[in-house]
Amino acid sequence: MSAPAPRPGILDISPYVGGEAHAPGVDRLIRLASNEGALGPSPRAVEAYRNAAAEVHRYPDGHSTALRDGLARLYGLDSARIVCGTGSDELLGLLTRSYAGPGDEVLYSTHGFLMYPISAKSVGATPVAAPETGLKADVDALLAHVTERTKIVFIANPNNPTGSFLTTDEMRRLHAGLPEHVVLVIDAAYAEYVDRPDYTAGAELVEEFANVVMTRTFSKIYALGGLRLGWAYCPPAIADVLNRVRGPFNVSSASQIAGVAAVEDQEFIERSRLHNDTWREWLAARLTELGLTVHPSIANFLLVSFANAASDGNQAAEAARQFLKSRGILVRQMGGYGLPHCLRISIGTEEEMRAVADAVAAFLKG
Repeated sequence: MSAPAPRPGILDISPYVGGEAHAPGVDRLIRLASNEGALGPSPRAVEAYRNAAAEVHRYPDGHSTALRDGLARLYGLDSARIVCGTGSDELLGLLTRSYAGPGDEVLYSTHGFLMYPISAKSVGATPVAAPETGLKADVDALLAHVTERTKIVFIANPNNPTGSFLTTDEMRRLHAGLPEHVVLVIDAAYAEYVDRPDYTAGAELVEEFANVVMTRTFSKIYALGGLRLGWAYCPPAIADVLNRVRGPFNVSSASQIAGVAAVEDQEFIERSRLHNDTWREWLAARLTELGLTVHPSIANFLLVSFANAASDGNQAAEAARQFLKSRGILVRQMGGYGLPHCLRISIGTEEEMRAVADAVAAFLKG
């Protein structure tokens, strides 16, 4: 008896593999493979989550009203244009399902988030990767790859795993070159870490144009990755589409309640951002002193190249990862992103950053 056959293209998907969370034989783990918030979640969010336990038998608010209102107040947005989801991953998938299908193309940059091509293949669309320049999305290359079949352009800004970003002017130039039927999705998962006058997360573009969507997450600076919570800011017509295709109760009550409390604790978020600024620059300086190439980043991680550490940079990066793992330090190997000579290291606590620097130094010393 043969098994049911999935739709064509599904078996061509290489499943997404997240950062490691275990190291056998190690008593204490330092988890720096998934870009989680270094300081953990806001204590107010944790308390709110605990207090929600007595009501878990109730269905959640299917419209995430309190959370949408809190986000609207914080960022000065129209709450009617906000759609909440089970992490921004769900929203990226819903956008792909809603606007692309067999025969269509979904465009992204070569070292963009792996969920973009996965989402495209899941609906029968063709993922198209435009080359980058200096590990940064290239506006001209992206526009050169737009065809009549292009339906969505995904841009992570800042980008994971490179840490690079497109400026406000570059983002506007990208949008100006796209046909009106193409949806530009700005994946701003790391926006809260950025404090630069030449950067935009994209909200004003959403309000100005009918084909721009901004997605955000609570998994990074808000450190609520375990609750799977994200949101999108959309033109009214796209918000309407997403609300038609999402599940009726797609965000749990506990996630909504914790999210509201996290949004209200901006003092904690600012402390997290300043911590990240300090220790990202500190670690970048230490690793550079060791002779490694550390690519500039405005997010909560560093992309570190081992190309100059040995005759075979790919082998050196993997050997370094295994060495760090033996010490209980988990970082991310970048082969899946076409960067096998690199490791991505999330910014953690001061103790964790010093431990990483010491371990890398010991590895290079041999």
